[in-house]
Amino acid sequence: MQANTWMGKTKLEVQEVPDPKILNARDAIVRVTSTAICGSDLHLYNGFIPTMRKGDILGHEFMGEVVETGPAITNLRIGDRVVVAFPIACGACGACQRGLTSLCENSNPNARMAQMLMGHPPAGIFGYSHMLGGFAGGQAEYARVPFADVGAFKIEDGIPDEQVLFLSDIFPTGYMGADMCDLSPGDVVAVWGAGPVGQFAVASARLLGAERVIAIDRYPYRLRMATEKAGATDVINYEQEPVLETLDELTAGRGPDACIDAVGMESHIDVAPLHAYDRTKQVVRAETDRPHALREAIMACANGGVVSVIGVYGGLVDKFPMGSLMNRSLRLRAGQCHVHQYVPRLLARILAGEIDPSFVITHRMPLEDAPRGYRMFRDKQDDCEKVVLTP
Repeated sequence: MQANTWMGKTKLEVQEVPDPKILNARDAIVRVTSTAICGSDLHLYNGFIPTMRKGDILGHEFMGEVVETGPAITNLRIGDRVVVAFPIACGACGACQRGLTSLCENSNPNARMAQMLMGHPPAGIFGYSHMLGGFAGGQAEYARVPFADVGAFKIEDGIPDEQVLFLSDIFPTGYMGADMCDLSPGDVVAVWGAGPVGQFAVASARLLGAERVIAIDRYPYRLRMATEKAGATDVINYEQEPVLETLDELTAGRGPDACIDAVGMESHIDVAPLHAYDRTKQVVRAETDRPHALREAIMACANGGVVSVIGVYGGLVDKFPMGSLMNRSLRLRAGQCHVHQYVPRLLARILAGEIDPSFVITHRMPLEDAPRGYRMFRDKQDDCEKVVLTP
């Protein structure tokens, strides 16, 4: 089969690889009909996630048709359409029983590797380094889905792929970012990053009752999408306006009730010395992540508010404003999305017509163009917001 493979930093190749096979009784093989390039895939592309190996198949946002099942699978049939949750979860361990499926205790065969960096290991993830399981991803013609009876969600015929594909990751991730804010009517939310996850964080904050949602980015086309499609009430272009001062003006000096970091480890700031400082420390591996957005979100948040982190971080950050977090009684909440608990409720919202997640798609390409799609997405060429690939 054809698959998009990682061959080194900023080097991808779509090449012929062996077809996946059933390895365990709860596996399924899915013929991929749609897959997508995620912002967190760019961290792999740019070489910031360790334990990648040449030939690894990328991609954790995918859906398709079941073509084979293991003997223990009873809830799926050959021919079923499914969307696959990006964290791999067994459904039976302590974490899964509490709904914390991105922390599954049984799905990461390389748990010791992750434990060395993180203290305790999270779940396995499709196409996202050997530290997180070494599982082949879904930017391919076929994919093996472990624990498919838990992680592959059936989709009825007649619903276009593009309306439900993002249930695999970015829609639940954005929704969880807003959900962790414990919003009340009248709340003001600020969202750092108007990429795809940020767009869904904006839309989800509105769905959950926020009165005002402020999107922060530096690309005008992203800010337009945030207002015209996602429902942002205000936007800040941080290359044109100082973020902290502008947020104070918009909130009568209080700051937003909740701040969502939808950027993560490769954030940018329009302060040349500080950006150069973090880039230098990152290059020499004195820190792994550039936490500009996170620092700013903490400093901006209203006293007693919530800082919700859904942008991906890989390791260590410098100059973390712990004094602000502690002295102002802020709550810091973070996590890879527990997709499994959100898919049913978000699918219901889609079917009810409350939201059409396909609004983020700007580019559609065949799988063989995946390397070009990565470059376009990384470099923001042609106002690229979200790329969907078709095998």
